[in-house]
Amino acid sequence: MEDRAAGPHLATRMAAIAPFEVMEIQTLARALEAQGRDVVHLEIGEPDFATPAPVVEAAKRALDSQPMFYTSALGIPPLREAISAFYRDRYGVEVDPARVVVTAGSSAALLLAFGVLLDPGDEVLLADPGYPCNRHFVHALGGVPRLVPVDAASRYQLTPALAEASWTPRTRVVMVASPSNPTGTLVEPGEIAALAGLARSRGATLLVDEIYHGLTYGRDARTALEAGSDVFVINSFSKYFQMTGWRLGWMVVPGGCVREVEKLAQNLYISPSTLAQHAALAAFSPETIAILEARRRELQARRDFLLPALASLGFSIGAVPEGAFYVYAGCAGLTSDSFALARAALSQAGVAFTPGKDFGFNAPERHIRIAYTQPVARLEEAVSRLRAFLGKGS
Repeated sequence: MEDRAAGPHLATRMAAIAPFEVMEIQTLARALEAQGRDVVHLEIGEPDFATPAPVVEAAKRALDSQPMFYTSALGIPPLREAISAFYRDRYGVEVDPARVVVTAGSSAALLLAFGVLLDPGDEVLLADPGYPCNRHFVHALGGVPRLVPVDAASRYQLTPALAEASWTPRTRVVMVASPSNPTGTLVEPGEIAALAGLARSRGATLLVDEIYHGLTYGRDARTALEAGSDVFVINSFSKYFQMTGWRLGWMVVPGGCVREVEKLAQNLYISPSTLAQHAALAAFSPETIAILEARRRELQARRDFLLPALASLGFSIGAVPEGAFYVYAGCAGLTSDSFALARAALSQAGVAFTPGKDFGFNAPERHIRIAYTQPVARLEEAVSRLRAFLGKGS
């Protein structure tokens, strides 16, 4: 007789989908706070700034003046045109608005990109460490993430030489992130061009995550769209534009792929949020950009405080982060188990950060990620608590 207590059959792909450790840490932190503990949150990759006021006001006006029906799966034309103008004004790159696809967050953009590019068994080259959801998206769509170990020697980035050495007959996509999560490092324009050329020569595609563009320090980032119209580029309104909860992103795709992406978007989620799209029209206004640039300077001040402070605690910084809002710090001089360190620091010192295990399989036990998404005063408090916790004196 059939054993119904066993529950439904689960897809084998789920064995490859790991829990998001940063969310586990946050859950533990919230439980401590519910007990009355004060926790300094350095775990979540989310800006602590409110959505800029001009964006919020644009949303309010839209509620009164715009019908909140489904839009095209590709997004409303004014927003696609505004994104195109943004590339022209900030990067000096002309992008046909017809190639711009507005998405339900950058996560949806990644699903769309992998959905139209991968057949079952196709491989995607990814840097290890890297953002964990990327490999899980690949698994979910039947692809195979091929993780390439990277370290400080390559600024934790997948270089053209590493990509070529890791290439197999099943390689269909090469993906890089610039700036990256968790390391905050950038891929140099020459490397992007070489990666695009390598992919092009082998019938594959270069996919570039640029969701932290705008958040760079001491230098400006250049878009991978410079490398050719056959490159897929993903961006977001979450990080630089600080609209995380609005769940809106975009993707620039080759002209011949727009219809395929549109069909998949129609079936996956019909269309992006109508309200968020109208709000995002104000994201590119001079008033909003002035707010965002002031906040970028604040993030740089936080980074500049944190780097020497972490070094004084015994952490090592293999490559200085030039973007995003993360420090990927080595902790081998303090522990052989970053997972245990993160749990102990949270429970004993009230400081939440993410162990390296979230970001891949390349020495995760020797690394942690700290998100400097708190004001400098709170960072100072975190460093003071960690100093006492680690027994480093005053």
